[in-house]
Amino acid sequence: MDRPMPVASRLLWPLYLLACLLALLGLGGLWYGLGKPVLLPDAASPTHKLQCASYTPFDKDQSPFDQPFRLRPARMDADLALLAERFGCIRTYSMTGLEAIPALARKHGLKVMLGAWVNANPGDTDKEVNALISAANANPDVVSAVIVGNETLLRKEVTGERLAALIERVKSQVKVPVTYADVWEFWLQHPQVAPAVDFLTIHLLPYWEDDPRGIDDALAHVAEVRRVFGQRFAPKDIFIGETGWPSEGRQRETAVPSRVNEARFIRGFVNMAEANGWHYNLIEAFDQPWKRASEGAVGGYWGLFDADRQDKGVLEGPVSNLPNWPQWLLASGLLAALALLIAGRPATAQAALLLPLLAGVGAGCLGLWGELMRTHARFAGEWLWAVLLAALNLVVLAHAVLALARRSGWRQRLFAWLQARAGWLLLAAGFAAAVSMLAMVFDPRYRSFPTAALTLPALVYLFRPVPVRRAEVALLAFIIGAGVLPQLYREGLQNQQAWGWAVVSVLMTAALWRCLRLRQA
Repeated sequence: MDRPMPVASRLLWPLYLLACLLALLGLGGLWYGLGKPVLLPDAASPTHKLQCASYTPFDKDQSPFDQPFRLRPARMDADLALLAERFGCIRTYSMTGLEAIPALARKHGLKVMLGAWVNANPGDTDKEVNALISAANANPDVVSAVIVGNETLLRKEVTGERLAALIERVKSQVKVPVTYADVWEFWLQHPQVAPAVDFLTIHLLPYWEDDPRGIDDALAHVAEVRRVFGQRFAPKDIFIGETGWPSEGRQRETAVPSRVNEARFIRGFVNMAEANGWHYNLIEAFDQPWKRASEGAVGGYWGLFDADRQDKGVLEGPVSNLPNWPQWLLASGLLAALALLIAGRPATAQAALLLPLLAGVGAGCLGLWGELMRTHARFAGEWLWAVLLAALNLVVLAHAVLALARRSGWRQRLFAWLQARAGWLLLAAGFAAAVSMLAMVFDPRYRSFPTAALTLPALVYLFRPVPVRRAEVALLAFIIGAGVLPQLYREGLQNQQAWGWAVVSVLMTAALWRCLRLRQA
């Protein structure tokens, strides 16, 4: 007579299928939650044009630092044709390479606020100012105003007296209004500039404030600064020369970059500005990847259109933080399936429940890390770091799923090989976490939180410690643990991204200490 199958064996495959379903639902919830469309009131339409947008004519493979410096006339022509559908005006920042802009603007029915780039080099500045004067005088039907310098006082490249003299020089030679553009505080710090201009151009960027404003407070802050300036400098007009919100990048205190937040800010601002009769310019027309080098990943993503000139949904219609979420769901689902294929048959009923969930967590973390690095990695070194951390996650995931499997043949040989190197995998994860923590404590402004890349190793080695006896592991644990509170203090207790990194850091610290204690025992 056949012996009855043990209860655990009978439950193995039902539990396995249930866990697979839960893992799939979890991945679906993760990616749909990130990418679900959000409906907001529209700011623009083909019949309702907005006032002005900052225009920098670089393709995604170009920057102002290129040598030789060559802009593409066909690109500028196509850009202005696109912008003319939504705006009545563009603002430029330099004269170098943009000599064709007035003629192209005329072609597409746009006005231009021409800008001259003023810096610490008198020769470069004179060349820019002379070109600005010539272009303004040659195109009075197109040039609505000229801007002598952009955030030059912020960069401390000229004095207020020198800037005022340049403005007066331009005013004496052109017939259009003349202004200067800077962050609003610098108009207060350099009072000698305001009397020289015809109107004040102030920049209001709540994300970049010394005290960053979250999206819920940003518009109120803009309105308050605009009210104060309007009263203080009356009867001169106040032109909001830059305002906007980034669609990608790291969180600063309560200020969270995202496409939805960018749309919330821009649409709310336009409604407020038009209700109050303000003159404004939105920053900026197109994403500028070159800015990431000096401003962090966030610098490249202030555009209303992306660097490929595709609409980001900022001005009208539904907007999604992650329009390509179905592709990430498919990729992470395939990765989870591959992990389960490598594992094969679960060893126990408990393993049958844990295996799909572990594969789902690993695939989700790798997908989040891939999406983060797609927009945040700036240099070859950052891409190499991203790839190495992704490879570490793949190896740790393979090791973890094999530990829960009924192994034989090549699976047993692969597990034995990974098991013999588990201490080095732990050391690599700890090293990556320690380096990241030092960066987030001492130089965090332009860095992104590496939470997604270290969640899986932290969890795996916390719940499945490996014996180690390296003194380096204790040092790494100390560095990571000691950095948790300082990085939270720097970022602010309302920064959810900082809290996520803090939690993963605590888990990694606990995992490292548990591995050390396991060896001692």
